[in-house]
Amino acid sequence: MLKFKKNASTFSMTGRRPHGWSPALRTIPLSLLVLCAGLGMARVAAAATIHAVGIESQYANVVGQIGGEYVTVTAIESNPNTDPHTFEASPAVAREITAAQIVVRNGVGYDGWAEKILMADPGAQRKVIVVQDLLHLPKSTKNPHLWYLPETMPAVAKAVAQSLTELDPAHAAYFMANVRQFDASLKPWYRAIASFKAQFGGTPVAVTEPVADYLLQAAGCDIKTPWKLQAAIMNGTDPAPQDVSIQDQLIKQHQVKVFLYNQQVTNALTASFLSKAKAANIPVIGVYESMPAGYSYQSWMLAEVNALRNAVKHGTSTTVLK
Repeated sequence: MLKFKKNASTFSMTGRRPHGWSPALRTIPLSLLVLCAGLGMARVAAAATIHAVGIESQYANVVGQIGGEYVTVTAIESNPNTDPHTFEASPAVAREITAAQIVVRNGVGYDGWAEKILMADPGAQRKVIVVQDLLHLPKSTKNPHLWYLPETMPAVAKAVAQSLTELDPAHAAYFMANVRQFDASLKPWYRAIASFKAQFGGTPVAVTEPVADYLLQAAGCDIKTPWKLQAAIMNGTDPAPQDVSIQDQLIKQHQVKVFLYNQQVTNALTASFLSKAKAANIPVIGVYESMPAGYSYQSWMLAEVNALRNAVKHGTSTTVLK
């Protein structure tokens, strides 16, 4: 769990989380829900700054950029060096969420545990922004990694500004100015995507799971890895042998020009793919599921595209963003 204000970088991590449909998070202990329900009596009164929570650190980062000095933001799922699928909500996390005036969460089953905590304290006057709803996506959406969609964060920024304005109308102009600044700051990323697509559109790639699929699709890449294999790795289930064989052949026969893997979610199978890609001299890219330390959302996304370009154009591998 990270706490920060705009331009600040003091972080502390207390928890992890999986995808919403992971068995580890399908249930929240009854004691935790009871605790959440009781927190209404202890909810912290509005302070000088608005208290917001981003369940995923990338959303918290955007909230901080829009709210600036008038918001204090906590990121719950924030460690880019561990498997986010193992996150378990603690009582401290529940207190943090239920005390917030604004909560931004992903939806699409990705953070269903947070939804349960919020539902256990339904009387709160907090504003909850569900990114899935902003994008009008059904619950059946297969890929929950919505922050890799280029159109996601402008919608989030606008919704955050609206919620902030309702809580603090005196600074409405400030929040909207920050939205315009944020939207403008995304342009280098958009240009990088368009440039890659124009030069290298159709590039065949292999992945371990769909964490960066939305970005790869926006950049015009041809994702060769079978969806069922990606889904199995994402959800921690056993993939079909024939799908594993297809992936092996993609690498062995150099049918892909880049291999991308989620470096936060690894196992023996993904390690095997990575080893085979390196042995075949196929450039590899380690992508992140949670925003890495030292980055803003914009610089993180731009770094991912730059890594992709360097892999295709120069054969450069990037296992850790720099």
